[in-house]
Amino acid sequence: MILKNKFGLITGASQGLGKAFAEALLKKDAKVVMMDINKSEGEATKAEFDKKYGPGRASFISCDVTNQIQLKDTFNKVVQEFGRIDILCNNAGINNENMWEKTIAVNLVALIQASYLAVQHMRHDHGGQGGNIVNVASMSSFLPAAHAPVYTASKHGVVGFTRSLAEASRLGNYGICINALCPSFVNTSILDTINHKENLGNFYQFKDRVKNLINVIGVLETSEIATGFLQLVEDGKLNGVVMKITPSKRIHFEDYQNNPCF
Repeated sequence: MILKNKFGLITGASQGLGKAFAEALLKKDAKVVMMDINKSEGEATKAEFDKKYGPGRASFISCDVTNQIQLKDTFNKVVQEFGRIDILCNNAGINNENMWEKTIAVNLVALIQASYLAVQHMRHDHGGQGGNIVNVASMSSFLPAAHAPVYTASKHGVVGFTRSLAEASRLGNYGICINALCPSFVNTSILDTINHKENLGNFYQFKDRVKNLINVIGVLETSEIATGFLQLVEDGKLNGVVMKITPSKRIHFEDYQNNPCF
């Protein structure tokens, strides 16, 4: 996909990975709508981007992705204002084992709802122009994490949903590339949640184990993940892939063909 003048919609975009993804698209001359529940941070990010890239390139909409009405209204507003959505990045995510229902609601349920809204708008067989969806998962999608069982379950779900919806797109000729992005530890605010008992709850006792793991594996910067994100949206041949990004191997892909289920 040539990104110039394309329209991207990114959830959880006021800071961290979402902000990095938005800036990566802006650098490619795309236009970006940033969604986030944090209104003050989102408006500050928009103001920053207006200075760097000029007004009118980045927009911000305050939205709670777990509120189905707000989410649908936001999609309708974007389509009415810009005429289309070319890229959806489902990036919004939290890690809270004490409020595990909310973790599932943000990390998985809202991602599914946003994906279906985007597919409804993009799909070729319903008169859409096609597009690209990137769902942000995690290396937790493949590994057990004693400190965050529900977060881990949500990210396993993201990968399974992404691969299955990508297959539906292929079989149904939707014209939509749907892929998952799975970084290891990244230097964002969510990494700090392991230091707080109010986030980990009963699993706070395992915080030192994950800290030791972080020291061994290392921490990536958001710019490194944004590079992988751009590869997924620019390469129109990628559909149903699961991109991993780690400090040791950098960008690589999960090989499902050599790991058959039967």
